[in-house]
Amino acid sequence: MSFKSILAVVTDHAHLNETLAKSIAMAGALDAHLDVLCIGVDRTQTGYYYAGMNAAVLQETLHQAREDAASLAAASKKLLEQSGLRWGATEAVCQLADVARFVASHSRFADLAIVPRPYGEDRGIELEPVVEGALFEGQSPVVVLPDSGPELKLPTRIAIGWNESAEALRAVRSALPFLSNAQFAHIVVIDPPKHGPTRSDPGGQLSQFLARHGVKVEIDVLSKTMPRVSDVMRRHAMDINADMVVMGAYGHSRFREAILGGATRNMLENCEIPVFMAH
Repeated sequence: MSFKSILAVVTDHAHLNETLAKSIAMAGALDAHLDVLCIGVDRTQTGYYYAGMNAAVLQETLHQAREDAASLAAASKKLLEQSGLRWGATEAVCQLADVARFVASHSRFADLAIVPRPYGEDRGIELEPVVEGALFEGQSPVVVLPDSGPELKLPTRIAIGWNESAEALRAVRSALPFLSNAQFAHIVVIDPPKHGPTRSDPGGQLSQFLARHGVKVEIDVLSKTMPRVSDVMRRHAMDINADMVVMGAYGHSRFREAILGGATRNMLENCEIPVFMAH
């Protein structure tokens, strides 16, 4: 299997150039078709209108969303026409409450979705449901881009966050096209359990699985020397000069992670390299 159909999602001009430049570079490296979904988001939410809001205000927000979608599509097509890729661009308007479902309907038949980081400063509220729609309803693996950094390319050194979970294994299986072409893959195990079938060989079964796919594997067993597992993972990824992190997404409920934080949210808020996720 390889990634032959890539979906990039853009919802504002602040992140359009960065998202498309990296998506174009990745699609070119993979010889893949790139589809760009340009969404103008109507941020009014049905059921939450106050009594004084009239039809003219609602019409204005819809008109603005249509203008945003058209502007995003025009800018995207200009970049895509210069790329030399096989590409398509879809212009659409969507209400905020329906963003996740709408993205899911377009990501279902994509091998990979590429999206901007959903958390942090200067992030639109719609970016979180964009990621969740592709991951959960669309069942597509997702590459979440950092704010800046070098051109997105085929990764040569990958750090795998491994905790024996079903989500982590799904991410590894989904990332096999990247892992098989990488020079090294580091299976990063943080504070492995002291009791259990893998206590004497943490990461060993995954290492064997990947080696049979031709992946050059190293196992890095680390102690949790920082308050959060995600901080240890992020620091180690930088220490080994990894250019991608592969991890399972949302081991806890999304509501719990949104309120209390979690490894997925913390990684996406702070990681300085692309994060490949699946659920």
